[in-house]
Amino acid sequence: MPVTDAPALRDAIANASAACFFWDRAGCARFTDLNRGTSLGGRCAELAGRSVLVATASQLTTALALIELDGAARRLLILPPDAESDHLGAVVEAAGIDAVIVDSATPADRASDIPLRVNCSPPIVAATVDPLPRVKTEWILMTSGTTGVPKLVAHDLEGLTAAMRTPSPADGAEVWGTFYDIRRYGGLQIYLRAVCGGASLVLSSAGEAVGDHLARLAEHGVTHLSGTPSQWRRALMVPAIRNVAPRYVRLSGEIADQAILDSLRAAFPAAVIGHAYASTEAGVVFDVNDGLAGFPADYVGGVRDGVELKIADGSLRVRSRGAAFGYVGSGQSLADADGFVDTGDILERRGERYHFAGRTGGIINIGGLKVHPEEIEAVINRHPQVRMSLVRPKQNPVTGAVVVADVVLKSEGEGARKIELKDDILKFCRETLPRHKVPVAISFVPALRVAASGKLLRRQG
Repeated sequence: MPVTDAPALRDAIANASAACFFWDRAGCARFTDLNRGTSLGGRCAELAGRSVLVATASQLTTALALIELDGAARRLLILPPDAESDHLGAVVEAAGIDAVIVDSATPADRASDIPLRVNCSPPIVAATVDPLPRVKTEWILMTSGTTGVPKLVAHDLEGLTAAMRTPSPADGAEVWGTFYDIRRYGGLQIYLRAVCGGASLVLSSAGEAVGDHLARLAEHGVTHLSGTPSQWRRALMVPAIRNVAPRYVRLSGEIADQAILDSLRAAFPAAVIGHAYASTEAGVVFDVNDGLAGFPADYVGGVRDGVELKIADGSLRVRSRGAAFGYVGSGQSLADADGFVDTGDILERRGERYHFAGRTGGIINIGGLKVHPEEIEAVINRHPQVRMSLVRPKQNPVTGAVVVADVVLKSEGEGARKIELKDDILKFCRETLPRHKVPVAISFVPALRVAASGKLLRRQG
């Protein structure tokens, strides 16, 4: 592969503070030591120009391997923790994988048929090889929330970091934290913001209790904290949230309704509360930091920060340098003839603001009328006693379907009080929503399941 002068992650850490760390539940690594060190046992030269599967079990080893391999490997395919084993063979073949990065916790049978297998492990040790020729690395991410073999979405580092500001020398004092896994697009964005901004990063850990994660965030003095609205709703239920004092709170991955924005403002009155819109295919599209749900209508039309938005058939379309440049191993086009990516997110204009109504694939058909469950959830979530909700269809012999809601309360009620609450929530819905959108039944549940991507799992069974 031809040598290039394209930027690589090593360039970012060369200018970073000496005290930049990755922390996970088990330990930490000062990632700026990779300037003169290796986490790959000095074997990076064997991976030069190859198509590499990053299949480590730990986010910490993934975080280290990406820095070392960017600019050396031809292609990096990042395997998310919830990837189906049955799909791995097809994914490896489609991406032309010829090497794999593992760690001590990677199952022995994971990608065992790939001949070149390199172990990644902290601590970082002194490098004993000369710097490798620079190549432009292709970053491959797997889509989530689909059936069958996932799509492989191709980015490069310049596109992945297109929405990020130029770091300042003071950024070394920042500590980023995230509820995301960095092996998905949302988490990878936070990882790159930390590395490119000269900041430390507190990683989440699979199976870790929310309270324990919040305790680690507090211990390391997190200044910037990111998650999906569903992850934030769960965190706000845990008393340990009171020990965290970020300067910046960020939401993305799901619709940020006014209820969660207001709850975060109450929890963190001194913080900037921002919500970002992004997707694996479209990239980071915009940030909104005014504390309001939706986004200003003048974002649509023209070019803003290198991003152009338009609406077609009610769906948001995006053209941006930050968008992926294609699918790997598939003849399917990512963008239309004009370079716009269809996000599949439906918008509604209310006054001088656009609001996200839901996904094109998530519509519930009630007697021929279209219902977006997210619209109903946004209303239910505004009730002062509700922490979060999930609206789902229920079969009906007359209309084909009706909607019902599962609701998590901020505090448990008893007997008659719960009946009163159900009636009050339904009254709240009737005052706001058309009749066909009002749930026919409400069930109080202790919790709602959240997928590995951080999004509310629409099928809770």
